[in-house]
Amino acid sequence: MKNKRILIKKFFEETRFVKSNIDSYNSFIDWRMQKVINAEKELMPAVIPVDAEEVKFEFGELTLRKPIIVEADGAERPLYPGEARMRNLTYSAPVFLEIALIVDGKERDRAEVKIAEIPVMVNSKLCYLSGLTQDELITAGEDPMDPGGYFIVNGTERALVLLEDLAPNQINVSKEKTGPVTHTAKVFSSIDTYKISHAVERTKEGIFQISFSNVKKVPFTVLMKALGMLKDKDIADAVGFEELPEDLYINLIEFMSVTNQEEAKEFISKTLQLALPKERKLQKIESILDSIFLPHLGTDKKARLNKAHFLAQMVRKIVLLRQDVIKLDDKDHYMNKRIRMSGDLLEDLFRTNFKGLKNDIIYIFTRGVRRGKMIPIASLVRAKFMTDKIRSAMGTGNWTGNRTGVSQRLERDNPIAAISQLRNVTSLLDANRESFEARALHPTHWGRLCAIESPEGKNIGLRKNLAITATITTELKEAEYSKNLKTLQNLGLEEIK
Repeated sequence: MKNKRILIKKFFEETRFVKSNIDSYNSFIDWRMQKVINAEKELMPAVIPVDAEEVKFEFGELTLRKPIIVEADGAERPLYPGEARMRNLTYSAPVFLEIALIVDGKERDRAEVKIAEIPVMVNSKLCYLSGLTQDELITAGEDPMDPGGYFIVNGTERALVLLEDLAPNQINVSKEKTGPVTHTAKVFSSIDTYKISHAVERTKEGIFQISFSNVKKVPFTVLMKALGMLKDKDIADAVGFEELPEDLYINLIEFMSVTNQEEAKEFISKTLQLALPKERKLQKIESILDSIFLPHLGTDKKARLNKAHFLAQMVRKIVLLRQDVIKLDDKDHYMNKRIRMSGDLLEDLFRTNFKGLKNDIIYIFTRGVRRGKMIPIASLVRAKFMTDKIRSAMGTGNWTGNRTGVSQRLERDNPIAAISQLRNVTSLLDANRESFEARALHPTHWGRLCAIESPEGKNIGLRKNLAITATITTELKEAEYSKNLKTLQNLGLEEIK
């Protein structure tokens, strides 16, 4: 028992209760914001000067500075959390972005402009309190026992709740008890701020049909051929059985009349009832295959083969389930869940509002062009646009994706209540629905979630708390993904080509 106490004491000396949330926020300011910028690196206005053939804006590096306050006389000085609370200020940091104006291939203007102010998490890298000793914290007017991990918006302490959601991009298979469908394989393909549900259904006749977005019940083999996998042998090999299952044989025979990509795309267009000229119709189908179908695997033509292999694995899981080789997936198993922390939520918010800022830049630029003026970059960007949007979301809790209650006022009734709130995990399920299985304790909660702390009433089981020593890992950088992929290749795994 004595050794256990020493171990627990050592753990909490090195690990804050809110370490996971602070790490997530640090990843947001370190590289996630730049990732959003890199994904939207160019901006091309539709209205340009008459003497120019092409005009575009290029976005470069982001720079963040620590919180400052500008006094009435224009003097700048550091802003500490205590002063932000006392003076009803927002504890935020200015964000600067390098923007270049390119006209006909030549750089016309370049400037580093302030695009927004983002709220700073207390005790994060951007916070002045990070790394201070107990005596230094007391001198700064702060409680040395304060955990941090929250924000100060208009003088009010606000906490972002941890959101529990189904893991994206994972295949889950299930049996259907009634209706024409016997088995289903589902995946939520997620990219950026949106996710699209994809379902492969097996009918009682043995036909596999795929539904996603507005596309309904497209035969499996037809979609595989539309993606470029034309030979029946290649389709069978992708599903991966030495002996061809009866279900797959039925599907190959049923749609053997579709022999090439164009016929497959024409077949899909009929299911969508597209009233367009043939060329436009085929372009529309290609756009759906690239942008809407399994977007997490890519959104260009190069990703089509990978999408075909992923689709084949969805069918394979249904066949294996029918053969009793695998069991039904348990969607309440914590392996199939993900917790979205402050970095994930702020990335969504930043991405949405950065798109709005780009539209605002286009609006101001277009207005200037129509008046015969080329407005300088410094005058095109209104930092107040993004700042107000982000501050409003943080202050009200109304988030992207029509989510509410994401930001909450931090309870300060006692220190334990504040820590408990900062480790609160909330499910995205509707509290008014029964959802008995989702509310029940699951064996995989052990060591991850507290088995006791959950409110009574309609939120029981949907609001939980992290176990006392539970920590959450943050998303990997692209470079770390590449490193892990290379390690797997060195172990003998081959990339699908």
